[in-house]
Amino acid sequence: MEAMLHTQPTSIPSNCFSNSLLLPNRKSKSNIFYCFYNIKKKVKTLNHDFISHNFKIQAVDTNAPQLDFKKLEGSTTKSGYNSISWPSPEDEIPFWKREVPSWDITLEGPVDIKKDSDLMQIVHVTAEMAPIAKVGGLGDVVSGLARACLSRGHKVDVFLPFYECINKQHVKDLALVNTYDSYHDGSWVSTNAYRGVVSGIPVILVEPSNHFFKGQYVYGGSYNELEAYLFFSRACLEWMQVTGTQPDIIHVHEWQTGALPLLYWDMYHHLSLKKPRLVLTIHNMEHYGECSKEQFSKCGLDGSIYATEEKAVDDRTIGHNPERISLLKGGIVYSNAVVTVSPTYLKETLCSGWLAGTLIRHREKYCGILNGIDTGMWNPATDIFLPAKFDAHNIEEKKTCKHFVQRGLGLASEGHPMGSYAPNKVPLVVCITRLVPQKGLHLITHAIKYVKEIGGQMVVLGRTSDSRVEREFEALADLHNNGSSIRILLMYSEELSHMLYAAADMVLVPSIYEPCGLAQLIGMRYGAVPVVRKTGGLADTVFDMEDQSQPEMGNGFVFEGIDEASLNWALDRAFCYYREKPNEWSAIVQKVMGIDTSWNNTAGKYIDLYKSVRVRE
Repeated sequence: MEAMLHTQPTSIPSNCFSNSLLLPNRKSKSNIFYCFYNIKKKVKTLNHDFISHNFKIQAVDTNAPQLDFKKLEGSTTKSGYNSISWPSPEDEIPFWKREVPSWDITLEGPVDIKKDSDLMQIVHVTAEMAPIAKVGGLGDVVSGLARACLSRGHKVDVFLPFYECINKQHVKDLALVNTYDSYHDGSWVSTNAYRGVVSGIPVILVEPSNHFFKGQYVYGGSYNELEAYLFFSRACLEWMQVTGTQPDIIHVHEWQTGALPLLYWDMYHHLSLKKPRLVLTIHNMEHYGECSKEQFSKCGLDGSIYATEEKAVDDRTIGHNPERISLLKGGIVYSNAVVTVSPTYLKETLCSGWLAGTLIRHREKYCGILNGIDTGMWNPATDIFLPAKFDAHNIEEKKTCKHFVQRGLGLASEGHPMGSYAPNKVPLVVCITRLVPQKGLHLITHAIKYVKEIGGQMVVLGRTSDSRVEREFEALADLHNNGSSIRILLMYSEELSHMLYAAADMVLVPSIYEPCGLAQLIGMRYGAVPVVRKTGGLADTVFDMEDQSQPEMGNGFVFEGIDEASLNWALDRAFCYYREKPNEWSAIVQKVMGIDTSWNNTAGKYIDLYKSVRVRE
């Protein structure tokens, strides 16, 4: 095995969450119930009862300053207010659940992208894909990179488990193409492979006949997830062998598909798959795919062979009984190239964490490539979820989006400046995140209180699987959601996230560590100025407005500490710019919207990497 790996090209370019929000059931005109999974408590609003521990808002206090929407709705202005159906927190159907012209967004690549002359066949094997199976940033990255490579003329397919929770209506041209057998734990499991198209990207959905991938969500089913992803990794290779598919690149993502490189080199490469080369992207080093030797053996390889320091043993368990295997470490050792999602995070992973030794030993094939965002899906000029469209050259309609969200969530709202973009005195801060320790939970809870204290508004959209964290944020929601300045929504909605980014004046990302981060990139795309902690990809994408060493780079407000005072300092400066320097603020908004955060440039680095390891016939 080692000799085999060393014969492969290794030179690497140096630059190189969804709670089920259900539609409401109308019981009577005066009593409307919204149904959620795992209902816990009842929250009284002014006119209606809402049942949920997730979504608790109250109509805004009638004494709070508000926009005269009736006057606006009856007026004819170039801003299009008269054509908008304005929402209310009392609406039977939440405003983000309204029907839109098309949920599935079929997108074409930028017309000015030059096609590559040296084309490849690229296969992604992943546990997530936006928007049909999205939990975090992994799904966005896979879809964005796949689309960018397609726009350059490459052939791209995405392999994804056919989770039971995937809505088949969101996959165009869905058709069963193969039924074949794939191995698991001593037997062969009948497996269906479906082809389809998701937002213009070809997908192959793998559906075993057993209980794997059954459940209401992408993760957290009643099956053993680790064993399910071991099966999925082998099933993808088995499909390629059965169909004679020989891609140039098999690109695997995270621990869930970390076993695939081991299966490829030590099994399928000795059978019929000769051409493919393996690329692994590590999106978050926090998750290792730890398993026992016995569990690993269920994929058909002998787990005891891989329990060595040179292969896949979890270094933290060396000398323990029993020692464990790490799928992520195995993927690092057996892949031809390994990527993480920002240059700064690469440096951090080489200096800390138990995998640092493995990464140092394989440094020649390890590089950091900054993520981009899918600027077709995330485009305020065409976004189907927004009540009004805007771009860097015409940002006045961003104000319309802000008032739309404020009204829909019952937040206080000031008057709308007709015909020009002029920020009012109440900035709206948005934090869209998984509620996990990595994201700086203590800083998020502090920001909720501090933003209210200094006269701003804040919306937190996120969810958690930790019951303790859930209780803490439920208590904060109970405390703040009855007022006119804070909304804490313990859920995730793709539609609402688009609306919140468009409405936000600032996007807060106070992560303790952040491999790349997409929230700040999406926020900037939608004219929300980032307030971030300096770590990982945040340090590579956001530069402080008051950093005199590189004033031309300034595009946000940055703090370094993990304490509340450091966050206060950043928020104070951002609020000061917003309130006291309106012209400079408008210039910042236009500047961040004009920054190229797309996959166009980043995809080129991945393609160069693919070419460096591919086998030429």
